[in-house]
Amino acid sequence: MNSQTVLYILKRVALALLTTWIVITITFFAMHAIPGGPFLGEKAVTDSVLEILEAKYGLDKPLFIQYLNYLKNVLRFDFGPSIKLRGQFVSELVWSRFQVSMKIGLVAAFMAIIFGIVLGSFAAVFHNKWIDKAIMVMSTAAVALPSFVTATVLLFIFCGENGILPIGGDTWQGLILPTVALSLYPTSYITRLTRSSTLDVMSQDYIRTARAKGVSFAGVLFKHSLRNALTPVITYAGPMIAYIVTGSLVVEKIFGVPGLGSLFVSCITNRDYTVIMGTTIFLTVLVIFLILIGDILYKIINPRISFE
Repeated sequence: MNSQTVLYILKRVALALLTTWIVITITFFAMHAIPGGPFLGEKAVTDSVLEILEAKYGLDKPLFIQYLNYLKNVLRFDFGPSIKLRGQFVSELVWSRFQVSMKIGLVAAFMAIIFGIVLGSFAAVFHNKWIDKAIMVMSTAAVALPSFVTATVLLFIFCGENGILPIGGDTWQGLILPTVALSLYPTSYITRLTRSSTLDVMSQDYIRTARAKGVSFAGVLFKHSLRNALTPVITYAGPMIAYIVTGSLVVEKIFGVPGLGSLFVSCITNRDYTVIMGTTIFLTVLVIFLILIGDILYKIINPRISFE
């Protein structure tokens, strides 16, 4: 690893820390700006009890002091206890729920990348043929369909009267439909991205030169065209994996998956400040990390790209 690469990574890490701090700051003050509080929904909470609860969680201090205290705790990786889920800590909650989202997320991401590249390559190879047109029609329809529509249709077909698959849960049978629903959109997007990128690369002069020198069609496709055509796919893969792994809020709600997305929604509804902040920080770091990995892979796959 040369000095230019190390410098680039250090710059990206510094930018990641700055981005995380900005997200923490915006989320913290925006959350406290919303009228209400985490204890206002409690039944029969007197003013004295409310003062005790706020003092216990540090909510009785001035807002800026709360902000500084939270930043100090974050630097120690201490996200505190959940306000609503008594006796549970934020880090434990987020990690346990993330493991469920990760199960369907990693499989869905793998399916999206593999099927997207294969279908996109087929569409490019058989450009303007019926295979190309069929793949484009299906991918366009899948991109246009909202995730809640796809999830609802799958739920109706496979979990209705036939009862082929169970609804929700964290067993492998219950995670099949959420995985398919999550992978459909990114598969279609990668298919279209791979097709257009492959067609663009195959029209380049060096590809025509390789064909003129007698390189086989398969050699041109896999050795020259596809490697360079995958550059935009790698760029998209980082944010895509982050989105899928963290779980779609709608998909998890429809299928009753006890993942990170459903936890986030319920904590927003209950105004569970500590869990909201912990989940936001976790998702932010995860997205930034995966984008950084995608950029590094971008350089590995296409060495002509220089780090600046």
